[in-house]
Amino acid sequence: MGPGLHHSSELHYIVVLSVDFVPSYIALHRTGELHRRADLLEGMLRRCTVCPLVCGVDRIANEQARCYTGYLPVVSSWTLHFGEEPALGGERGVGNIFFGNCNLRCVYCQNHAISQNHREERVRETSFEDLAAIMVALQEQGAHAIGLVSPSHVVPAIVRALAIAVDRGLRLPLIYNTNAYDAPDVLRLLEGIVDIYLPDLKYAESDLALQYSKIDDYPGHARAAIAEMHRQVGSALVTDAAGLVQRGLIIRHLVLPNDLAGSRASLTWIRDALGRDVTVSVMAQYYPVHRAATMPLLDRKIRASEYERVLAVLDELGLHNGWVQEQDAPENYRPAFEDRVDPFRNNELRMKN
Repeated sequence: MGPGLHHSSELHYIVVLSVDFVPSYIALHRTGELHRRADLLEGMLRRCTVCPLVCGVDRIANEQARCYTGYLPVVSSWTLHFGEEPALGGERGVGNIFFGNCNLRCVYCQNHAISQNHREERVRETSFEDLAAIMVALQEQGAHAIGLVSPSHVVPAIVRALAIAVDRGLRLPLIYNTNAYDAPDVLRLLEGIVDIYLPDLKYAESDLALQYSKIDDYPGHARAAIAEMHRQVGSALVTDAAGLVQRGLIIRHLVLPNDLAGSRASLTWIRDALGRDVTVSVMAQYYPVHRAATMPLLDRKIRASEYERVLAVLDELGLHNGWVQEQDAPENYRPAFEDRVDPFRNNELRMKN
């Protein structure tokens, strides 16, 4: 997950213009399929298989395991956000909904105040009706799309709330903003519901993922998940007349110090498995927050030479669709969740000055 992005260097991307775009979930709702999908997803909670952890607890009975989430989702914050990729946020921003807790434990997580703080976040447990109301409120505030941030562990709740929100007039595309530790079976049930997939591709080596995000076989699971997303929406981005994305896949890759992200291997996999036309967003915003500040290989920002090497790999592989990030002040991209109403306000003010 990459909140607070400020991309100023745009490559190019393949687009298909759609002036009369209607989110895919509208048709599913009319036929009753959206409710059927919600039922199927909710059934996965009884012995939880909603993400690759397969914890097996009964979340409908509010049993909890790794994600510390029971039947209802935790909504830690929701706000209009203006720091996503330019073709997502436009002038009015993305209506981001930040779900509390997570199925990863990244030692450098910018959102650690809400992703790894379940004892405090549990008071923000939210009903399906209230989650639906948040979606509609963000639409009324002018959002171009609804951004579901860290959704992997709460997909059943999202789809249940979405059905309510459609009845209340929701008509915006959904952005599935994920760490990519997603189960393909769950993603298949999101086909025709999610129009924009925004996954991270964090690591190329399992042992580093285990060390720094406390997760098994991240590369295998993330690559399978991203391949499924690509199967659903393809490489081309569908945009409106203003150039705002309404359907498609954008893969984010955060460059880490000392090449801990395995950038060449991950970008090579994208080229070989998905093709050169896929849109990528390469980020330079790493900053040693949370536990990373005291970890020898992660306790510094990335060097200009490290980032330039990754950009050279993009050119070498012919991955020219997407965005790269200016390596200016990565601390500007960090949210301050002490302010739950607008955790990015100070960042946006700094970037304007």
